[in-house]
Parts: sequence; C-alpha cells; structure tokens
Amino acid sequence: MSASVVDAVVSHLHLETRLGGYGAAAQQHEALQAVYASAAQLLGCDADEIALTDSHSRGWREVMNCLHFNAGDRILVGRNEWGGNYAALTHIAQRDGAIVETIPCTASGEVCLTQLSAMLDARVRLISLTWLPANGGLIQPAAQVGALARAAQIPFFLDAAQAVGQMPVDVRSLDCDVLTAPGRKWLRGPRGTGLLYVRRGFLAELRPAAVDHFSAPLKHGNYQLREDAQRFETSEANMAARLGLGQAIHEALTLGLDTIQMRVQEKAAMIRRALKDMSHVHPHDLGTQQSGLIAFTVEGLSAHAVQTHLKAQGIEVGVNGVAFTPLDMVARNLTDIVRISPHITTTDNEVTRLLQAISSLARITP
Repeated sequence: MSASVVDAVVSHLHLETRLGGYGAAAQQHEALQAVYASAAQLLGCDADEIALTDSHSRGWREVMNCLHFNAGDRILVGRNEWGGNYAALTHIAQRDGAIVETIPCTASGEVCLTQLSAMLDARVRLISLTWLPANGGLIQPAAQVGALARAAQIPFFLDAAQAVGQMPVDVRSLDCDVLTAPGRKWLRGPRGTGLLYVRRGFLAELRPAAVDHFSAPLKHGNYQLREDAQRFETSEANMAARLGLGQAIHEALTLGLDTIQMRVQEKAAMIRRALKDMSHVHPHDLGTQQSGLIAFTVEGLSAHAVQTHLKAQGIEVGVNGVAFTPLDMVARNLTDIVRISPHITTTDNEVTRLLQAISSLARITP
C-alpha cells in the first residue's frame, strides 16, 4: 500500500475513536459513496452495478450461490481456473448434479475459441474464466469469450483478481455478467477489500442466499431486495478499509491504467529475457500476450526453497502450488512454481538485485 492509502485507513480509525463507528461513517458519507463512483470509473460501468466486498472470493461466491443447476447442466471453465473458484464450482455441481467441463486450450495456453464455440449448447448454464491465471503470465481472451457467451445467452463470470489495477478493464467490452477482484493485489489497496461488478440486466435474476436490513430494506411492511448491486452487501463493513480502497483506486486512475500496464510489462519483459539466459532456470509462462506475472522453477530446488533463499536477501516472491490452479498444474506436470510480480513501484535496482540473486542459485543446485 502507498503511504496515502495507509493514511486514509488510519485517519478514519482515529476518527472512529473520537466519534464512534456510526458518527465517523456519517461524517465520511460522501467520501464513502465516492468509492462506488471511482470503482465504476475503474471498471467502465455505472455505480449502481458495483458492490464493495471484503475479498474477491466473497463477491464471487455470493453471486455464484444465487445460481441453481439441474442434473446434466454443464459449467465450462478454463484450464487455468483459479483453485478457489474451481472448488466452489465442483461443490455446487456435486450438489445439483451438474457437470464441470474444461474448455480445451491452444498450444500457447489460451482457451480455444473454436472449440468453446462448438461446446455451447442448451445445457451450458455458465462460463467461468480466470482472466489472468495465478500461475504465470497468460492473458486469456476474455472479450472474445464474453462475445460468445453473450451471443449464446449464457452467463459469463470473469475472475479479474490479477487484472484490476494492472491493466485497463472495461466490463462493457468484456461482455461479462459478473466480474470480481480484490483490493489488495495490483490495486495496492488494503487487505479485506474487494470489488464486485454485476451487470444491471443480470441482477434481476440473482436472489442472495441471505440478506439483512441493508441489502433488503423494510418497505411498507415487507423486506424488498435492493435494486442495485449492493444487495450483495451487509449493514456492517470496514469503513476505514473502504476509504483506503477508494484512495488506491484514485491513485491508479490518476496515474492511468494504460501507463501502469506499459510499465509493468516493460519490467516483466526485462526479467523474462534475463531468466531465459540462465541455464538453471526453467520459465513456465504461457500465452501469446503476457501479463506482469512471471513463473519459473530452478533446477534442483523446490519453489519454497527458492523463495526462502530470496527472502533471506530481502526479496519477496510468491509460490503457487497445485491448489492455486489445479487443472493447469496437473496438465503441465507442475507441483509448484515461483512467481515474480513486478509493479510500478519496483525499481531497476530491485530488478537487478533479483536477477543477481536468482543467478546465484546456480551455485547451490545439484
């Protein structure tokens, strides 16, 4: 998080110590409402199509739990589907007797649009896609998948956890019915925040499994669901974290998502070129277009061992195991990978230190 994001969170917590939770929220009402407008600008939609959640998973799961399937219904996913989504879909399919099927992919890793088109029939009730998979640099053709889904009138859920904050997002051109993202990743917002977009025309079909007096206000003696995406919110929320998220979105919009994407991809390309020249390093990125997520392994060392060696030198990298992207990891016979995620805040000196540290791992491999 940037210093100004932290300041937004901490300042509101101090306000709560003086005024209490309700008083502080009332004083910051306009700023809190502005978060919806900023999020709508970020995603290219209207503010009433936005709900603020405490994570990507929460928003995705709340909407998914509104869907009900019949025996034999088909749910299509990409091979790189995020493990949390895949677990939830498997659970729902087992409950309802539906079938989760994997969309075949091309040689470069993207979903094959030709084969996807051929799969679409009356039994397909949902397409779920992870736009930027967690285990490498692949960018899925989300807009083309959305176009196929819209033409076939099939709901399309897009997991944009690794995309929002890293690259421009326009839900209208993506043709998605639902899009979810956390605040804590590329947006650099507080943990415990998330964005949920629900297309206005799809919202009427969704009835949350549970409501309260905020999501379904009492009107004329009856509880009536809100007519906006906030039907997926509750009366209680971390207002300090929301204000931090709003500040993070503001900073991303001010810098410009095109600029952020360009800088991230420049850094990622520089790192990828250097890794290819290291004989002890095995790159694992897929895709004809690649994001700022860089996946690799080191000969003779586990991903966790690589992470430990780098951490000892003050370098933070991620490790993704099979649970993160189970279908793809199994298909490629991978148990875990190391993931580098350079952002606009990553300096050239830090990239140099990273590459020197990875290069030095050759001396400790068998």
